[in-house]
Amino acid sequence: MISRQLQALEETADTATPAGLPGQGKSTPNRSLERGLDLLRAFRPGCEYLSNGELSERTGLSKSTVSRLTQTLVRSGFLDYDPISGAYRLAASLLSLAHTLHQGSSLVRVAEPLMRQVARQLQVNVGLAAADGDEMVYLESIRLSTRKSPRIVGTGQRLPMELTALGRAYLSVQNEVHRQALLERFQARRCASRWAELSQEIEAAMRSVERHGYCAASWQPQVVSIAAPLELPSYRGHALNISLSTRESIEAVTARYAQPLLELTETIRRELKPKDS
Repeated sequence: MISRQLQALEETADTATPAGLPGQGKSTPNRSLERGLDLLRAFRPGCEYLSNGELSERTGLSKSTVSRLTQTLVRSGFLDYDPISGAYRLAASLLSLAHTLHQGSSLVRVAEPLMRQVARQLQVNVGLAAADGDEMVYLESIRLSTRKSPRIVGTGQRLPMELTALGRAYLSVQNEVHRQALLERFQARRCASRWAELSQEIEAAMRSVERHGYCAASWQPQVVSIAAPLELPSYRGHALNISLSTRESIEAVTARYAQPLLELTETIRRELKPKDS
């Protein structure tokens, strides 16, 4: 059913596959399908409805292209059109797909009880995230820190790759071509002085992962996160983190929680290894 719906988006492809993307073969991608999916990604929390003009602004696509794609997405059941506002909202089929992903994932099924055990024992937040473009998306988020964080984080929520420990842990294990493409994208949306500082932080995080298996970051006031990449043959582009709201330094938090994070990561790898052999 889903494959038939996606076929409604297909048109003649016109560009080559970007080099270095993990899991990509040599086949030419379908640009119309990619653009249609970009429209779906343009919807974020807090914006139920988006018009063709707003979608055009968010994606950089022409209004005529957006109009053609939104009509196809409505026919395919991925967008609903509201004639009163003249705008679109995500359709229920996408929530069904997300539910299927979460409930059907053997990684989440194995990791969730182990994450919950660590979160309960240490009274911390534990998260599992996967890369999506230049962002990270939480597949599971268990919030048991004794101090309430200023930011509510739930399953399915996105966070910036370049600013977070989770994103930097992911970057640290990517091949050079793919990582460089992402770094260039990050640089394009920063001023020169901010990028100089940020690129140094990313480099330091990658060195930390190489030497110690984890990196740490505090991109929000009084919130510290430690993250480790979780790479398995069947699950690439994932990372785990332990985070908490605290006034302690990154060094103090790392000293206390880095080892439990590494042990959790190794336990999940060990539990999933037979399924990937």
